[in-house]
Amino acid sequence: MYQLSSVQEILSFLGRKKNLIQILTGPRQIGKSTAAQQIGEKWEGEVLYVSADTPIPPGPEWIRHHWLRARRVEAKQVLLVMDEIQKVSGWSEEVKSLWDEDRRLGQNTRVLLLGSSALLMQKGLSESLTGRFFLHRMRHWQFPEMSEAFGLNLEEWIYFGGYPGAPGYLKKFESSEAMKTPDTAAASFFEEEKEWKNYVRDSLIETVLSRDVLQMSQITKPALLRHLFMLSTAYPSQILSYNKMLGQLTDAGNTTTLSHYVRILHSAFLLSGIEMFRAGQRPKRGSSPKLVLWNNALINAVSVRSYEKTRNDSEVWGRLVENAVGASLLNQLQSSPFELYYWREKDREVDYILHAPNRTWAIEVKSSRMKNLHGLRRFLELHPQAMPFIVGGSGMPLEEFFSTHAEDLFGY
Repeated sequence: MYQLSSVQEILSFLGRKKNLIQILTGPRQIGKSTAAQQIGEKWEGEVLYVSADTPIPPGPEWIRHHWLRARRVEAKQVLLVMDEIQKVSGWSEEVKSLWDEDRRLGQNTRVLLLGSSALLMQKGLSESLTGRFFLHRMRHWQFPEMSEAFGLNLEEWIYFGGYPGAPGYLKKFESSEAMKTPDTAAASFFEEEKEWKNYVRDSLIETVLSRDVLQMSQITKPALLRHLFMLSTAYPSQILSYNKMLGQLTDAGNTTTLSHYVRILHSAFLLSGIEMFRAGQRPKRGSSPKLVLWNNALINAVSVRSYEKTRNDSEVWGRLVENAVGASLLNQLQSSPFELYYWREKDREVDYILHAPNRTWAIEVKSSRMKNLHGLRRFLELHPQAMPFIVGGSGMPLEEFFSTHAEDLFGY
């Protein structure tokens, strides 16, 4: 069984003398439950696993019930794992109360909470649990992980993306050891690309849009949010003004509503609207965002193009490569000081600007040798302190870029 990289890290924190609540967050279907299972298998003691992923979200009494169950277990080391914790109303206040109560009673129950909503998790952590938790972030699987676990080559990963539950679309994966893990067993009967598309649309996209997102915030126009997401899949790594979006969406309301819905989709690890870089200025809300999907599977699962046709269309393939670069940065930069932008001046652009208080990188993506670097040169004229970085073409080979962690590339 392929062991997820976060397993050993979380086990190490759970075994420390100082007992903090361990929280694991990240997108749906990228292995959080599998990580919890692997942690449970290695845990030297009793494990109590429960999930709040039910049709009717439970209340805080659900947390108290299972926490008290864990207290009654007659074992030296008890690990309580609660999945989809953000779906419980008032979850952070109840967890704080019980954790503080444990301290007064001398209880030593170890707690691991799993959640798939960045918005709801962060709100609960900042409001109630300050100083009581350690946060671990899981991300959409990157190329090295999908290659090691399933044998995907770079072109396959750029098209099919990084959902570990979905690689059953190719027959060569049927005998893979990775297919024996719980998260991937359900996908093992998928042999054709059409079935893969159905799986990603129905089991991943629809689940997040119809269940998770609607629980994050009050969505007055759920159909509009769905249409906005589908529109974004047709414009990966492209700059699209909110006014242009209004012209393509039914009952679109106004640009403020669209901007809010993009932020909601960002908190669900689906879509980000990258703002334009303005040195020393805050990004303008409502400016034309660059749409980046967090996983290329989200793009190609709703596309009518096949893998073969997409690979042979240089323009479409170039957008997928550029989106994959942006998605890789978004996934890896969640706990870094860097912010991700794009830059444009008239007809000159830089694909991505990676900016921190003491460092700026100007990143240009070249999926072919034909693309000029006029935008990069102009940006460096305006910002001579910035450092250029070229991905693909005559720059760093794509496979090397996607195989190297962003921390090693950009030094944060």
